[in-house]
Amino acid sequence: MMDQLGIKALRPGPNGNEKAPNHANYDESTGNPFPDLPDALTLKSGQRVTSAAQWHQRRQEIVEAFERDVLGRVPPHAPKVTWAVTSTTDSKAGVFPVVKKELVGHADNSSCPSINVDIAMTLVTPANAHGPVPVMMMFGSAAFLKRMADMMASRPELKAMMGSDPPSTEQLIAGGWGYAWIDPGSIQPDNGAGLTRGIIGLANKGQPRKPEDWGALRAWAWGASRGLDYLETDKTVDAQRVGIEGVSRYGKAALVTMAFDTRFAVVLVGSSGEGGAKPHRRNFGEAVENLTGSGEYHWMAGNFLKYGAAEASFGSRNAGDLPVDSNELIALCAPRLTFISYGIPEKGDAKWLDQQGSYMATVAASPVFRLLGAKDLGVTDDYRTAKMPPVNTGLLDGYLAWRQHDGGHTDAPNWKYFIPWADKFLNYHAAPWELPADQPVFRTDPNSLVAHSQLLAKAKQGVIDVYFEGDSITRRWGAIDYPDLLANWKQNFFGWNAADFGWGADQTQNILWRLENGELDAVNPKVVILLAGTNNVGNASARGDADARADDITRGVQAIARAIQTKAPAATIIVMGIFPRNDNMALMPVIDKINGNLSKFADGRKVRYLNINDKLADGGMMNAKDKLHPTVKAYQVWADALKPVLTELLGPPVAVDHAPPPTGDPGAER
Repeated sequence: MMDQLGIKALRPGPNGNEKAPNHANYDESTGNPFPDLPDALTLKSGQRVTSAAQWHQRRQEIVEAFERDVLGRVPPHAPKVTWAVTSTTDSKAGVFPVVKKELVGHADNSSCPSINVDIAMTLVTPANAHGPVPVMMMFGSAAFLKRMADMMASRPELKAMMGSDPPSTEQLIAGGWGYAWIDPGSIQPDNGAGLTRGIIGLANKGQPRKPEDWGALRAWAWGASRGLDYLETDKTVDAQRVGIEGVSRYGKAALVTMAFDTRFAVVLVGSSGEGGAKPHRRNFGEAVENLTGSGEYHWMAGNFLKYGAAEASFGSRNAGDLPVDSNELIALCAPRLTFISYGIPEKGDAKWLDQQGSYMATVAASPVFRLLGAKDLGVTDDYRTAKMPPVNTGLLDGYLAWRQHDGGHTDAPNWKYFIPWADKFLNYHAAPWELPADQPVFRTDPNSLVAHSQLLAKAKQGVIDVYFEGDSITRRWGAIDYPDLLANWKQNFFGWNAADFGWGADQTQNILWRLENGELDAVNPKVVILLAGTNNVGNASARGDADARADDITRGVQAIARAIQTKAPAATIIVMGIFPRNDNMALMPVIDKINGNLSKFADGRKVRYLNINDKLADGGMMNAKDKLHPTVKAYQVWADALKPVLTELLGPPVAVDHAPPPTGDPGAER
């Protein structure tokens, strides 16, 4: 390729090792040698784009420049792909029943039988769906997922980098979405030697590329588009709500896919760096010269090598000579849903990726979204001086979105924000899941998943001898956002090392999931106080007669107790009878049946049953607003019932307390 282009020498790219002599620049004062990005809204003629009709013309100019000089052209004779479903099975994503289809997309190789391209894709959709569902296509494969799982099992620091959230696949299914893994390696190998193989090699009949031929990024994007061809034929898929996602090099590929195929409705671009959301013109971290080097040149068009040339028949070129930049790649996604995601260097999302520069490019793309009638980031700053929002502060009010999470080189911590964001703008409302009360299920709202991460951290602090578990009735007692109740908590339990792990609106399934996912690991409390089930009782979608519902909820509370016994075998569990529901007295027959069941479940020794409902019948016991949550008076009744038991099991409270500090509602804290 260098001979074809007349290049005699390429400049070496900077080194990612900050101790190396040629290390990458991380000095913002010298990070913008070419401070002006190409204007996405100025035609080559110099005319300003002021209408959607003019944008169509400008879009074609930008696409042409990317195809000619950066990403390469898909050949007009690209092979046709024929899809076949090789298997359909009932399966599960976590606890959620799903339908799984394995597919192969065979590229017509009649022109070059020696090169075989079979695109591997797996489609998974929720089994409870009543109609077509949105689908997120993700670059990856079963082998890739297994490697990641094995790596995280052997290297705890990698698991920590991913955060504490459930896997993206389970979050999608829980939220009523489907997902499709598409294997990029089955489309095009990820190395220079593979350019005479894969779809690029097949299209060229095994011959080397020409300067404007496509690179691997464009080939992977082409393969994703062929995957969408199939999804448009599958009746379980809402083809108008298909998204694309990837991280790192596949984050680049996801952005390219979205930019070039307007059928995709939404994209999640994870930690994409140079060649993705990062501007080529920035001198910060990875540079153009890295993409023109031997390890990454195959991602790009042959012509892209010109911009890393130190010596050539045409002289030398650099990033400032490129006709387009990443802000325009992002702009090509407009006005569709575009979410740019990064992590933090401290957790492994290296400075090399240039998070700040990627934010600047996202801001620079905003005017195109606005022109096309789509709300953008909501940032009015000039992109040249725009500064990233604080970590974990998302700009999620528009079709163009940004969020830097506090995890590593992954988009895992952003899925809990991405899914509701996409739901809102796609106007999607999923069919609710109806699962047994003893089935562990995570909450899908971001606030609950953030609270889970905070409770995981809390479990690792201090000394916890008394562990309170439950829903909002438990949570409010020891939470910083209810200071009057917290004062009562401290008054009654200081000196017993008591900690509150309740979380509002949790059903038994959610409490069980939290316990099974680390909130009681290695805590070793001496006493666990459990109050759970009222949110199951009041669940409007619950089915069955009173006896069936009572039995189901009883099994849920018992499952929680067994999980506690497994995690903390030395603890005595105090199972509380479910409190009265003054907000809906029609629920009392079910509550009475559950409490009767729980009284029989307790053995009076390691599992004790405590019912204070007769003392909660007096006036002033329940919150006047909702008639559900206890007042300070009622909490004191509960404390008075608990203290003799705690004294029996632990002795009287002492003068010092080593419990971790109380937490609160993350939403209230923000």
